Formats: sequence, structure tokens, C-alpha cells
Amino acid sequence: MKYYSTRDKAVRLEGAEAVKMGLSRDGGLLTPETIPQIGEAFLKSLTDAPYQVRAAKVMGLYLTDYSQAELLQFAENAYGPDKFDTEAVAPVRTLDRTTHCLELWHGPTSAFKDMALQMLPQLLSAALRKTGEKKTACILVATSGDTGKAAMEGFADVARTKIMVFYPKDGVSAVQEAQMVTQEGENVGVCAVVGNFDDAQAGVKRIFSDTAIRETLAQRGYFLSSANSINWGRILPQVVYYISAYCDLVRDGKISMGEKVNFCVPTGNFGDILAAYYAGKMGLPVGKLICASNCNDVLTDFLRTGVYDRNRPFHTTMSPSMDILVSSNLERLLFDLSGENDGEVRSYMAALSESGRYEVSDTIKAALKEAFWGGFCSEESTAEAIGAYWKKGYLIDTHTAVAASVMEQYRRETGDGTVTVLVSTASPYKFCNHVLTAIGQPPAGDGVELLDQLKAATGTTVPRRLAALKGKARRFDLTCEKPGMDGVVLNFLQ
Repeated sequence: MKYYSTRDKAVRLEGAEAVKMGLSRDGGLLTPETIPQIGEAFLKSLTDAPYQVRAAKVMGLYLTDYSQAELLQFAENAYGPDKFDTEAVAPVRTLDRTTHCLELWHGPTSAFKDMALQMLPQLLSAALRKTGEKKTACILVATSGDTGKAAMEGFADVARTKIMVFYPKDGVSAVQEAQMVTQEGENVGVCAVVGNFDDAQAGVKRIFSDTAIRETLAQRGYFLSSANSINWGRILPQVVYYISAYCDLVRDGKISMGEKVNFCVPTGNFGDILAAYYAGKMGLPVGKLICASNCNDVLTDFLRTGVYDRNRPFHTTMSPSMDILVSSNLERLLFDLSGENDGEVRSYMAALSESGRYEVSDTIKAALKEAFWGGFCSEESTAEAIGAYWKKGYLIDTHTAVAASVMEQYRRETGDGTVTVLVSTASPYKFCNHVLTAIGQPPAGDGVELLDQLKAATGTTVPRRLAALKGKARRFDLTCEKPGMDGVVLNFLQ
């Protein structure tokens, strides 16, 4: 299968090239030229299969230049017991008759980013071999909290790769920062950026499109790639867990084969819910995709009005991985809903760059209303959801709480009783201070010292790698302004 750019359909690459490149040189996102179709027979073949087999079979539909044997080996490497704390990998927890929770935080960094970022290094290493690439890949990452650690964990000491992560200074949780600045590995680098996630993300995109920087790095033996969800190798492994969740519900008798299921997804950069959209396009029986935002509600407004406007206050919240006003993966959705009209997408992205705003066509507005429902919740509602779920005996993090609150809004407003999968994206232990406060236990301190307090208060288990952060030495203290990101990269790749 070929991949082309959302901004220029003349760009056509094999899967391995798309994974290696990460972002098209024209600034567009690489996307598959066709969406493979699956039916009941395909889903039935996966119903009793382990997660690793499901992953290999789904990814094989898109990565036709990788063999099934390769993909199965990669899946076993990525999702084995040394990485994930449950054999199910992405288990589905039943909360009530019509509500189930897809837990995506059982990997090495206790966040859903592990689901893709344990697989991406496998795909990229193979891509270097398949394309005959001689240079070393430098992975540039902008993170709002979880992607950075998950990417470093996946790429640490992987041959012929280096990885530099930029995160917003004072814009991530204490545990998230501790995870990043203590990261081991000879090929990793971390830098705080004065500003917010959008500033860091814009800086990374600018570096990717800077011809002079790329030429300088090429002379030094490097090329740039991405581990953000702008890389198709990030989106594809996420498609897998929606199909897997559906198969689990069928296997366990919670739904009948062919019955539609809603997914409620907390998202900022739009990658996680985009993967659910692609699963539906493939033929998975998806009902409504409920897009949950915190008070950075740009996606809610867009889905309701068709107007994307980033010109609004930026809020730093207790769900920092969603503190985003420029949702990069929306570009892939626009490309699909416009009938793959690269000129139309270019016009929207140019307007966003120039004025921070664009309005989509009536055709796209209608398609958005058909597939999605957008909602957001306040900080108070986030805390209330954590407390309410804990009273029922289920501890959730701040991002999952945003989704839980928005899911209830959707049900109240629409009366839709469809079985719904709530997507849980992080362990509550990554946000101890806010979770403790929400369950009525004032935090006695900050950062990793709160892990034990949350454990004592709830009787739940601290993820072992988070527990190992206590007393771990800080390795990185670099901070820069946004214009200085170029220099950080060039110094890193001497």
C-alpha cells in the first residue's frame, strides 16, 4: 500500500518510507491511499486471539511491505510480559451493563502512548533496513506529558537512532517530568521549552520543514523523523486496540457480533480518536465517537460549528496531556472528509497558520455531525468524576475523568443508550496530587513522594516503574526559548 501527503497527493511512498519520514516534507501528514475493509469473518478470527496476533493482523492490512512474520515478532517484542503488566495488554474492564473501560496504561510508562511507542521503534528499525538508509534517525518529539517518556522508553539505546524530547516548562505533572528527566539511555536528550505544548509542537514542525537544518544534519549523517502522532507508525498501532476492545466485548458476551459500540476518547492532538475513526472506516461497528476535551475546548467548538479557532486563552489543567490548541491529526480527518482534496486541506492549514482560524465546508460539517459528538468539562467536573468513580470502587486519572464526565453529558443530552467504551489513557498514579484531592485526601507533598500516599489511601498497586522513580537521579536540566530549539537539536547532533 502507498501513502501520500494530505497536502500533495503526488507524494507517494511505501509504508516503510512513510514510517521512516514521519512527516511529509511539504508539512502534510502521510496517510494511506485506501482504507482496508474488514468484516465479521475477520473479527471472528481475532476474537480468541492474543493481543499480539491481533496487532500483527491489523497492521499487516496497511503495511504491505512488511511480512506477517515480521509484524508478529515486532508485536511480541512490543507487548510482551517484560513490558506490560497484564497478559491482556489492553484489557477491557466492565463498569456496568452499558459502560466498559479500555485500560491503555499497563505499559512501561503507565500511559496509552506505550501502545504505539513500544511498536514504533520496531517498525522504524525495520524501515531503515528495508529502505537501505545509511544515516542515523534523529527522532524529534514535542510532548504534552506522556509521549516524551513513552518515546524515550521505546527508543532508548536502539541502534542507529537518537531522540530529543521537548516539553513545556511547568506544563506537565511532577511525575511526568520526573519520568523524562531521569530517562536512561546514551542516545536520548530532553529539553524544557518556555511556553506551552503548542509552542513546542510548532518548533518541532518548523525544524522538520527547515531545508538548511536538514541539509546540515544530513552532512553529519542524520535525518529527522518523528515519534509524535503525526507519524503514521504512531496512529496504526492505536487502530489495533479499538478492534481488540470490540473483540473482547464479543468474546465475553457483552455485545453481539455486529452490534454498534460508542467510544468516548479524551484527546488533545486528535490522534487517539482518529484511530477509532479509521477503525470505523474499516468496518468495525462503531456508533458515535465522543470527543472529550478539558477546558481547552477548541475541538468541542470545531465539532459543533465547523470552525476551528485557536485564538483563545490557553489553560494549564490537571489533565495536561490534553492542554493543546492546535490538534495536528485533525488534518488527516479533513483530508478524508474532503474526499482527499489536498488543495482544500492546504487552504485550511494556510488559514490556520496565517490567522489561527478556518471554517470547513458544509459537506465536512455534515460529516462531522454524523460521526462525532464533542464535549468538554471544567476542572471542577474532572475532580467530581474522579470522586464519583472512586465511590463506585474504580480509581481513574484526570484524563479518563474528563472522558467520563463528557460521556455522561452526551448520554443526558442525547438519550443514547448504546454500549459505550470509555478510553482510559493513563494510570491515576501519574497525577497523584489531583487524584488525592479529588478523593478527599489532601496531598502531603508533591511529585513521586505522593505515590505511597495514594497507595495507602486506595489500596491500589503502584505501577512498578513509577515506584522505581523514587530517589532516581535527574539527568537533564536543559531549558530553552522556542527560537532556541533549533540550536538544541544542532548541538545534540554534533
